[in-house]
Amino acid sequence: MRIVDFEPRHAAAWKALNEAWIRRHFALEPADEAVLGDPVGKVLAPGGHIFLAEGPDGAPLGCVGLKAMADGGFEVIKMTVDETARGTGLGRKLMQACIDRARASGAPRLYLETNAGLGPALGLYRAVGFTDIPPRDTEYSRCDVWMELVFAAE
Repeated sequence: MRIVDFEPRHAAAWKALNEAWIRRHFALEPADEAVLGDPVGKVLAPGGHIFLAEGPDGAPLGCVGLKAMADGGFEVIKMTVDETARGTGLGRKLMQACIDRARASGAPRLYLETNAGLGPALGLYRAVGFTDIPPRDTEYSRCDVWMELVFAAE
């Protein structure tokens, strides 16, 4: 499996992978539809990044986005791994790609919003150093956990 930067050819996979996990656990919300329907305009053009995980045959197996924030940090968004690739360490590889890109760009932190019912995701976030923070305003009704990973000044 390899992690690659988003290209226009990935737009359908970005949308399909995310719609699948969101619909499995929650309802698709307007904020989801906006980001999934226009990844270039909503994530990349404003300074963010999207990563796709591809299998040996090039099939998309997972994805994650980094949405640029006003403080120079990034919000980790839309992270998912296809059911066929769960348990392979792919989620950790996607998260490491986020951490590496954020550090390389000089970001002070990564931020994310999630749900307490997503146990494996919470375990991964905590394992790589995310800590819980007080609630913030959010566009998502399903969000009930807020976390951040602050990078030490070097």
